[in-house]
Amino acid sequence: MEHIELFFKSIFIDNMVFATFLGMCSYLAVSKKVSTAVGLGAAVIFVLAITVPLNWLLDQYLLQPGALSWLGEEYADYDLSFLSFIMFIATIATMVQLVEIVVEKFSPSLYNSLGIFLPLIAVNCAILGGSLFMQSREIATLGLALNYGVGSGIGWFLAILAIAAIREKIRYSNVPPALRGLGITFIITGLMAIGFMSFGGMLTGGEEEAPKEEKTAKVESKDSTKEDKVLANNIKVTE
Repeated sequence: MEHIELFFKSIFIDNMVFATFLGMCSYLAVSKKVSTAVGLGAAVIFVLAITVPLNWLLDQYLLQPGALSWLGEEYADYDLSFLSFIMFIATIATMVQLVEIVVEKFSPSLYNSLGIFLPLIAVNCAILGGSLFMQSREIATLGLALNYGVGSGIGWFLAILAIAAIREKIRYSNVPPALRGLGITFIITGLMAIGFMSFGGMLTGGEEEAPKEEKTAKVESKDSTKEDKVLANNIKVTE
């Protein structure tokens, strides 16, 4: 249940684009065509699925205070958390370089259409944000870290795919001249972000049940105390 909850939460509720507005540069620049949006979205899913678990391992066994205790007791007091940004970015840059080589080898047309934005995934704030959110939210296991990375990538993929499909449609629409281009794109993005906010109620149903149970318990306790008082008064009268 924890894996399912984290998966859907990272896609819909904590969406990288619509909840935190990360990765907006690539989101706006590569969303003119659905084909290029699908290619970049798939690359982002792959990079997040690899880098978030790898950075989780680095954080758990190298960067956290006391993480080096597995090397010996004399290393238990070391704190390398100040290296988090450098290590995370190095891992991301390595994986992006691998993705760039693979895309250039197997899909030269996609490589040419993505252009400079494919290597720029290394500095995409959504990629680094996935690892930093993983660290700040203290995700407990490697499986949950992989789940969070894949879910965050799918959320970013859905966002850029949706805006690319809409931008292809509005290209033939009667948009006012002052709003053409990035103007109408920003407006649509804001409206989509408001729509995604409605998913925030998906995982809050169970939290509202506890107060109701507490209220019923209080009512029952009040009724029982009233009955006890009535019985006590009856006993006194009979005596």
